[in-house]
Amino acid sequence: MYAVIRTGSKQYRVSPGDVITVEKLDVPEGKKCSFEDVVLFHDGDKVVASPKELSRVRVSGKVIGQGKSDKVIVFKYKPKKGYRKKRGHRQELTRVEIEDIIVRKSAPRQKAEAPAKAAQATGESGAGK
Repeated sequence: MYAVIRTGSKQYRVSPGDVITVEKLDVPEGKKCSFEDVVLFHDGDKVVASPKELSRVRVSGKVIGQGKSDKVIVFKYKPKKGYRKKRGHRQELTRVEIEDIIVRKSAPRQKAEAPAKAAQATGESGAGK
């Protein structure tokens, strides 16, 4: 069983027990996090890729560390002009251990229908005012 999740504008193929390094998540070390943006899910029998069915799938994990990547040097110059610019960058990263891939039985209900039904129940309408 595996899933493909999207986080930090990148996609990761994950299975329970995997440890992945993603762009920094604002979750303290030792706490749980969940990834709701699932792009693809494979349960051993079939591959699910439709957005309607993927809304039921969620990947949960635990943050095991925060850190930074190696420094990347960006050096720009123009020959014979005396233009030189040196910059460095260290991306902040989070290490996450994937604990489980959860498939809910039904998709979560939408809350947008509630105000329309409340207006109908009270007999109010926008016409005639």
